[in-house]
Amino acid sequence: MIKIAAFSLAAAFSMLSALSIAQSATSTGCPCAQLAKARIPQATITAAECVPAGTFSPPGSTQPVTGLPAFCRVAAVLKPTPDSHIRIELWLPETGWNERFLGTGTGGGAGYINYGSLAMGLRKGFATVNTDMGTSPGANEQTGHPEKWADFGHRATHEMTVAGKAITEAYYQKAARTAYFSGCSTGGQQALMESQRYPDDYDGILAGAPANNRTHLHTGFVWILRATNDIPGGALPKAKLDLVTRAVLSACAGKDGGAPGDRFLTNPAACRFDPETLPVCPDGTDDSTCLTKTQLAALKKIWQGPVNPRTGERIYTPIPLGSESVAAGIDMQQNPAQAPHALFYQYKWAFGKDFDYKTFDFDRNQDQLDALLGPVLNANSTDLSAFKNKGSKLLMYTGTADPLVPYQDALSYYERVMGVQGGLRQTQDFFRLYLIPGMGHCSGGPGLNDGGDMLTALIEWKEKGTAPRQLVGTAYESGDAKKGIRFRRPVYPYPLLPAYKSGDETNPESYEGVAQPDVKVKEPAGRYLK
Repeated sequence: MIKIAAFSLAAAFSMLSALSIAQSATSTGCPCAQLAKARIPQATITAAECVPAGTFSPPGSTQPVTGLPAFCRVAAVLKPTPDSHIRIELWLPETGWNERFLGTGTGGGAGYINYGSLAMGLRKGFATVNTDMGTSPGANEQTGHPEKWADFGHRATHEMTVAGKAITEAYYQKAARTAYFSGCSTGGQQALMESQRYPDDYDGILAGAPANNRTHLHTGFVWILRATNDIPGGALPKAKLDLVTRAVLSACAGKDGGAPGDRFLTNPAACRFDPETLPVCPDGTDDSTCLTKTQLAALKKIWQGPVNPRTGERIYTPIPLGSESVAAGIDMQQNPAQAPHALFYQYKWAFGKDFDYKTFDFDRNQDQLDALLGPVLNANSTDLSAFKNKGSKLLMYTGTADPLVPYQDALSYYERVMGVQGGLRQTQDFFRLYLIPGMGHCSGGPGLNDGGDMLTALIEWKEKGTAPRQLVGTAYESGDAKKGIRFRRPVYPYPLLPAYKSGDETNPESYEGVAQPDVKVKEPAGRYLK
C-alpha cells in the first residue's frame, strides 16, 4: 500500500528514497511491482503492474487501447479529506522516457479515467497521469458532498500532480526535468485552475476550450433548454438548425477574413446576421424550409444568451453564430432527455438531486449557485503573476464554432489578463491564445479540426525559448484523420486570424495573419466573472 502526502511533494520524496526501483527484473520479473511496497500518507496504491507492448484493456471498459509501448501502470486512490475518493492512473514508459511529466485532463463531470489521454502521452514518451477528479461513479451522484465538489473544482488535479511526480521519481530514481499539463473542456478548467491556484505544479500548460467560468457556462445550458421548451413548439429540429446555419453562413462566411468557399466562420463576432431575414411560417407548420414564430422567438433568445431578468445583466455569453447545427450544440442542449443528465450536476449539488430546471430563477437562484459553488468551481482569477514569475508558459486554444463552451468566454478571459498585465506584449511573454476557425468543441466541427501540434509548440517555448507564432491546423474528411485531409490553414496568436490572400484555398500559403476587426464579444457582467 502506498500513501502519498498531497500537501508535501518533498515529504513524499523523502519517504520514497528508501525504495530502490532498479530497472532490472525483480523476483516477479516486473520492476513496476516494487512500487507497491512503499508506504506514504494519504494514498492507496490499487495496482502496480508491468503492461507489455501492444494492446491494453482498461478496467471496466469494452474499448481496448492499441499501439502502446511497454509501460508501468500505477493506479491509486487519494484521500486529502475523509470524504475524498480521487482515483488516478499513471503510465510510465518502460524504456524511452523523455524525462518529462504530463498531467492530462478529462471532460464533462469527470468520474472516469481518460485512457485516451494516457495513451497519447505514453506514446510520446511522457510519464503520464490522469484523474477521475473524485466524482466516480458520476457527478450526478455527489449531492451533499462539498469536499468532492472542491476535489472536482481544483483539488483532485493538484493532488494527482503531487502524487504522480512522486511515483515517477520513485520509478526512475530521478525527478522529471519538466512538467506539462494538457486538457480541453473540463480539462481546460483544470488547466487554468492549475495556473491560478497551483502555479508551481507545471512548467507549461495547454488549455483547450476551458470550462473555467463553470457556474455561468452551465446557466447557458439551462437558458437554451428553457428557451426551447418553456413554450410548446419552441424546439428546433435538426433540419431547421441546418437551415439557420446555412443562412448565417450565406450572409457572413468568407466575408470575415476567411476564404470565399468557407462553410464556417473565421470571426463570428464580425457577423451581423439579422434573424428577421429567416423564412417564417405559421405555428404548427411542419416544414423544414422555415421557422415558426415560436421557433424564431426561441432562436432569438438563444442568440441573446442568459441575462438576469431583474437587472438585465449578462450572466454568460451565447453560442457563437454559425455553430447552431454543430455537434453538442442546440440539438443536444434543447433535449430534456439529454441535457439535464449530462449538464446539470452542479445544480443537483446546490439545490438537491430533484432539481427542476423549469423553476430555476436566473436572478435569485443564480446568486445562490455562485455563492455556494463559485469559489471552488470557477477559475476566473486573472492574477497569473506567480505562474509567470516562475517562467512557466500557457497556451490556450478554442474553436470559433464551439456551441458547448463558446470561444467568446476564453477570449474575454484572455483580454482581462491582458488588462492586468498591462497589454498584449507583456501577456504574450508567457500566455498566448489561438482562435481556431470553424473548430467545434475541442476538435471536429465544420472548419479546422485542430490547431496543429500545440503540445510540441508549448514544450519548445518553455525549453528552447522559441515563442509559438504561426501553427498549421488541419481539417479532415468527415472530421476523421484516417479518411484524409480536406485542407490545412495557418492559425496565429490572438489578435491575429488567418486572412485569405489568393490562390488555392486548401493551401496554408494562401493566408496571412491579420488582426481581427475590433469587434467586442458579448461577455458576462462583472458580478458573473468571479
